[in-house]
Amino acid sequence: MTKKQKTAQSPYGSKDVKETGELMAEMIRLLPRFRSTAGLALIGGLLLLSPTFYMQEVYDRVVNSRNSYTLLMLTLFVFFAMVIMELIEWVRGEVMLSAARELDRRLSARVFDATFKANQIKPGTYGQMPINDLRVLVEFMSMPVAATLMQAPISGFFLFLIFLINPTLGWSALFGVGVQIVLAAITEKVTQPGLVESGKAASSAVSYASGVIANAEVVESMGMNEGVHQRWMLRQRKFLRLQGDASDKAGSLAALSKTAQMVQGSALLGLGCWLTLQAMLNPSANSASQMSGSMMIIASILGGMAAGPIMQMVFGWKMVVNARDSFARLEDFLEEFPAQEQRMPLPAPKGHLSVEGVTAGAPGSQVPIVKNVSFALSPGECLAIIGPSASGKTSLARLLIGVWPTMAGKIRLDGSDIYSWTKEELGPHLGYLPQGVELFDGTLADNIARFGDVDMEQVKLAASIAGLDPVVNDLPEGFKTFLGPEGVTLSGGQRQRVGIARAIYGGPSLVVLDEPNSSLDQAGEAALVNMLRELQKLGTTVIVITHRTQILSEVQKILIMRDGMAQAFGPKDDVLAALQKAREQQRAEQEKAEQQKAEQQRAQLAQPGAAS
Repeated sequence: MTKKQKTAQSPYGSKDVKETGELMAEMIRLLPRFRSTAGLALIGGLLLLSPTFYMQEVYDRVVNSRNSYTLLMLTLFVFFAMVIMELIEWVRGEVMLSAARELDRRLSARVFDATFKANQIKPGTYGQMPINDLRVLVEFMSMPVAATLMQAPISGFFLFLIFLINPTLGWSALFGVGVQIVLAAITEKVTQPGLVESGKAASSAVSYASGVIANAEVVESMGMNEGVHQRWMLRQRKFLRLQGDASDKAGSLAALSKTAQMVQGSALLGLGCWLTLQAMLNPSANSASQMSGSMMIIASILGGMAAGPIMQMVFGWKMVVNARDSFARLEDFLEEFPAQEQRMPLPAPKGHLSVEGVTAGAPGSQVPIVKNVSFALSPGECLAIIGPSASGKTSLARLLIGVWPTMAGKIRLDGSDIYSWTKEELGPHLGYLPQGVELFDGTLADNIARFGDVDMEQVKLAASIAGLDPVVNDLPEGFKTFLGPEGVTLSGGQRQRVGIARAIYGGPSLVVLDEPNSSLDQAGEAALVNMLRELQKLGTTVIVITHRTQILSEVQKILIMRDGMAQAFGPKDDVLAALQKAREQQRAEQEKAEQQKAEQQRAQLAQPGAAS
């Protein structure tokens, strides 16, 4: 995928930094913290030499001088160095944790909104993966393996010290580090395919389980438990098998890496001993024997320190790979669904709705469901959309509230394209009731107030207009009653009334109701009719999709949909009259056809030989 060039503000001044993605730009903003972490890692790495320095001084100075005061001072020094090193490790962890929290703070809302939008445009394609990818990145940044990556310069510094001791030891140590790098590359090549397939299998298992849990009543009541359980187990076992294979390979290579490090330490020690015997290790020192002995031990320790960070990365390679893949996926995802540009705020709409030759299909599909539909409504008008099933009514509703894009044509509210309108700005002026009413875990007031700041006066007004007062009175804590996940404490009709109250909360300019009376009883339908009257008095533009004719008495206009096209649109009386005339004409044509068929049959019977 070709990435667009983006510009991020440099953390060191006003100079612009060209980068290739939004996520990378956020990482660049965290560079000061990463540099601080790397600097602390360098200081901590130097302090790691304190035990080695202590050992050398004890062998070379204390043993020869037999000075207890020198031993005490050296011991206090190394103890102080260890305390400082632990303090630096703690500070380094806190800096990385603050960087992780900052990344989460800057991107969590952005990723959530983009994921929400992506699942509307391409249902079932992304799920919660972008949110999980951000979580993996944030967790990785706060883990020790991320700090280990900052220690790469330390390995080079330790190698430099070994070269100063003796070039032969330096080349030997460099060879050992090279072996660790090769092992890391092999680990990547061997485990990457398995980890990718394991991740896909895990997502499949979780998605299947979520679907089963969402339909638990159907599964339980119809005895489908065993069948769905077996299908889930197939997905789960595939995930566990792939993950186990990848873990086994990574574990074997990690054990090999640890063995290689131990071999390197022994090899450096043996090589240092041979160089000492050959008088090639520090031969000019007065106390050549003691100095050479300490130097070969120091070289062996430094070799282990040089290979240590790389070996730790091999051990944590799965986390490194997961973080890298999550970074790449999230970067591509944020580019595919860029943040909405800040626009001039638009005035609150009054409810002038214009549908101009709209053709559209489901997001991601090129098959049109709604075909060349046009109509217009003024504030306070109520439109009923009727038609047979699969005629495009619900698809048109999604277009009217701006969650589906159009292939051709525009839907404008007060002259502005409703799809391009910032949803946070438009939302309070728009009401929508889908066919399947979804309520959320929270109080009744929270659900009616759309989980924003609860204005109890507006909540009570919406509940009253929607005819929800009897339901509120029956609840143990009224508006403060917790409804539970998906409003499980309410009946279908009660959930529908709550959804209607939510749709009209705050006095929106445009309200779209998709089958609002499908689960209502007679009292609920009467309340719905009264609500339509109240909304028209308030100047609200209302669109009702329905199969029932009881509420047609309260509408001014009717749109008849068939096969995705507008078969008829206009004032209610004109459309109903035309519809009645068409039905009568169709009935007359049908009677005429039946009469002609009967006459043909009589004529055939009257022909000679017809009886035979």
